[in-house]
Amino acid sequence: MRRGGYLRAAGIFAVCMAGTTLPTPLYGLYQEEIGFSELIVTVVFAVYAFGVIGVLLLAGNISDTVGRRPVLLCGLVLAALSAVCFLAESGLPLLFLGRFLSGLSAGLFTGAATAFVMECAPPGKGGRAAFASTAANMGGLGCGPLLAGLLAEYAPWPLKLPFLVHLALVAVSFAVLWFLPETVREPKPLRVVRPQWPSLPPQVRALFVPAGLAAFVGFSLLGVFTSVSPAFLAQSLGVENHAVVGLIVFLAFFASTVGQLLVPRLGVARALPAGCFTLVAGLALLAGALAWDLLALVVLSALVGGAGQGLALRGAVASVAGAAPEEHRAGVISSLFVVAYTGISIPVIGIGVLAEPLGLEDAGLVFICCMVLLAGSAGIYLLRRPADRARV
Repeated sequence: MRRGGYLRAAGIFAVCMAGTTLPTPLYGLYQEEIGFSELIVTVVFAVYAFGVIGVLLLAGNISDTVGRRPVLLCGLVLAALSAVCFLAESGLPLLFLGRFLSGLSAGLFTGAATAFVMECAPPGKGGRAAFASTAANMGGLGCGPLLAGLLAEYAPWPLKLPFLVHLALVAVSFAVLWFLPETVREPKPLRVVRPQWPSLPPQVRALFVPAGLAAFVGFSLLGVFTSVSPAFLAQSLGVENHAVVGLIVFLAFFASTVGQLLVPRLGVARALPAGCFTLVAGLALLAGALAWDLLALVVLSALVGGAGQGLALRGAVASVAGAAPEEHRAGVISSLFVVAYTGISIPVIGIGVLAEPLGLEDAGLVFICCMVLLAGSAGIYLLRRPADRARV
């Protein structure tokens, strides 16, 4: 039963995550159809993060109790309902609801699907399963904008067909998941589950601060690429091809996957500060793109910043998990992801707020200055803590 099961589980994971970024190249079309500002675009985008954070805070450990399959099946149902909201879209309320349901789905999948892929692997395939899980998560997030951009540019019904295709993929995933085995040995009824609030034991707090800052900045950068970059590409660079927009966002997530795969080669102690400084380089390239309106710098920023996000995220998770006592490890990791997902909500909304008085480019430069300060400070702090580096 387990032969190839982890690949099917990874495919299901990728389908769900693709749905969360599917609307990225379409926000401009929604603006034309409904009529709303860049601030509303960022709020619509950020509603997704609120859904993810809510699940992580209240039900991040639920699959350990009731089993992986029920949680993942529920996540697929929420993903399907999100697609239906976009298909039935007649104004902002359904856009907000669709994004929120997508966030709930991603929140359920983030931990449960990662564990499920690993547990479905046969003996001796743990390394491949870990790679499949990483590739499914970030690759799925990258394929969403690419798929939507291609369909919106070269196929009919640009605001409908991407979600019809995703709905069909979700249906296939549901059928595949139904026949995969449960990997939790003794699932318990739902009534046994208790919310597990994130916790930070004293011995991990000093390291958690720079790790959390790195994760926050990395997710903020990806949040910018998946929310306001289509508007910048269209307004400042004249790039209105939805497929090109989707490709640029895809490159950021592809580079993140590569960055995560480099962590074992670098070692956790080097990867986390390296991720911080690579993020600074990516942000600097983005600043250049905003200042000089150069598409090449946008592409380079996506590649360099995405790689930095991957290095920083995997380095942050590994470092805080290694420093945390075993009985608190899950809570510490949940806390880290709460901080990370906050990075794709508050800073992105901040850009939307500043875009009205300052303009999108200047608002972006303010964002970049703040993120460079945070990432640079975290990197310098980590380099000056040899004791922590030796410990993790």
